[in-house]
Amino acid sequence: MPVHDQLLGSTQPVLSISLEPGERVIAETGEFAWMTDSIRMTPGAAHLSDYTATNQQGTVAFTARLPGSIVPVEITPGREYFVHRAGFLAGTPGIEVATGFSQVLGSSADAATSEFILRRISGHGRAWVQLCGDVVSRDVAAGTSLRTHPWNIGMADGSVAVQLAEVALPASSHPGSCAHYFALLSGPGTVWLQSTPLQAAPHRRLGAGSAPAREFPAAEGAAGFAAPR
Repeated sequence: MPVHDQLLGSTQPVLSISLEPGERVIAETGEFAWMTDSIRMTPGAAHLSDYTATNQQGTVAFTARLPGSIVPVEITPGREYFVHRAGFLAGTPGIEVATGFSQVLGSSADAATSEFILRRISGHGRAWVQLCGDVVSRDVAAGTSLRTHPWNIGMADGSVAVQLAEVALPASSHPGSCAHYFALLSGPGTVWLQSTPLQAAPHRRLGAGSAPAREFPAAEGAAGFAAPR
């Protein structure tokens, strides 16, 4: 399905999508910034909705939560991505969004800040991902790994293996916790690291934990950052 998208602004960009009659995209329910009166929002499962142009061309726009980038990525059965828990902004029909990795950090009862989640975007179509701050991409070769703070992971190829490791720290050196976590990312694949930790981003409502994937059948911002090929 041809979708005409435009990125507006630079520091905290806006994704503007133009739809012809009958065309639609998917995004979180109620998370649009603005839309013309020809766009109909139909709530679906897992806090996701269809945004459909009815009897005439229409526009729907979505904004980044923090300064950074909105990146278009092409998804195919052999090309999937992990994105941070608030990274999925919108997608075309055929895109599937599910929890790809989830682990609670420590014993905090506040899942919004203590649960580390990566979404898996799969299926077939185009998705738009928001990344926070400036972005640095690193190629991780097979047999090698990269260690990073979990909240600095913006996006990774679906071929990258993700593990969390715990380093015990004296309680006096890390008030309120006796452990520190880092992510171990093993290749092959590319990882996109964001300079603004995810904890600074408002928490989106997209379902967490073991929520199953939902299929939607057919019916660069920061300087120096190149979109995935």
